[in-house]
Order: sequence, then structure tokens, then C-alpha cells
Amino acid sequence: MAPPGRPPQKLCFVTIGATASFNTLVSACFEQPFLDALSSAGYTDLLIQYGAEGRRIFDVFTMEVRVNARTQLNIEGFDFNAKGLAAEMRAVKGEGGREEGVVISHAGSGSILDALRLGVPLIVVPNPELLDNHQVELAEALAEQGYVVHGGLDDLPTALARSQTLRERQKQWPPVNSGQHRQARGLAGVMDEEMGFLD
Repeated sequence: MAPPGRPPQKLCFVTIGATASFNTLVSACFEQPFLDALSSAGYTDLLIQYGAEGRRIFDVFTMEVRVNARTQLNIEGFDFNAKGLAAEMRAVKGEGGREEGVVISHAGSGSILDALRLGVPLIVVPNPELLDNHQVELAEALAEQGYVVHGGLDDLPTALARSQTLRERQKQWPPVNSGQHRQARGLAGVMDEEMGFLD
């Protein structure tokens, strides 16, 4: 339960993954329309996993936000967690008196699977800087099937609003493999196709 006088915490957790930098996502999280959208949706905390190369950008934006009092959000960040991101994703789930929040993730399959297994609303933002960008295809396929919101760097406020709709009709992961779902490609199908393992 939240302490008396303090509203329940609601966390937006942003992860760029462990293998590639995604400084443009870190920067997009500090855009005023996104900060305003978080506040309007009742979020109290923004936690950003910014990776090995993102600390300077995170520090610069965090200082600017605090100096100019642009938001009341509690903003924190870290580079990497050797134990994985399960604790941060569980915090989004909203247990112990907190409201359920949202995960915003690069479109790496490991991060996506972690969030889907926990059943938290997930906004997937492909990294446009990657070569042979399979992340776009993965995000599109999972959004089309109703598991995630496919977001972009320039539309995080819209994606945040769409995550509320996703929350209301959240699908279970792994998908049911019967009836109408038998023909769905699912994550395994998308990954098999990307790797060239076609039937």
C-alpha cells in the first residue's frame, strides 16, 4: 500500500536493451509532450535503462528537466542490470499498492518476451539505426496480433494513450495454439521467418 498522503505509484519503465545503443529513444522520453502525457495519465515515476552509451544524454536531459521544473515525475535511470530486468518489469505490474504502468522497449525479442510473460502493457519502439531492421517486422507482427503497441520515436504520447486500450484487452502470452489462433504466426513464426527457417 502507498504511504498515507502519497498517491499510488505508477511506473513507466523504458529499456533500450543490452546490445545496441538507442540514444534517440532516451532523448524522446524527455520530450515535453511525452512527459506531459505521462503526468496526465497518472504516472508518478519514469525509469530509463539507457545502456552503456546513454548516460551522458540521460544526465544532460535529467538536469535540464529538473532545473526548469518541466515535470513532477520522479525520473531515474541506470545503464545495465547484470541480473536482468525482471525486477523493473515486475514493478510495472502494479503490485503492492501501485497502479499498473507500462513498459516501453526497443524491439529486441528478449525484452519483448520478458514483458509479455508478465502480462504488462508494452509499447515496442524499433530502433531505426539498425541495419537489416528486423525490429520493425517484429513490432508490426505483434501489434497486428494485439499483443503490443507499435510505437515510434515521434509518437510516444499517442502510443502511451493506445497502451491504455491494450491494457483493457491484454492478451495472454504465450498465445493459445488452437482454434482461430492455430494459423497465427506468433513470435516464433516471425523469428523463424527472419532466420530463414520456413516450412
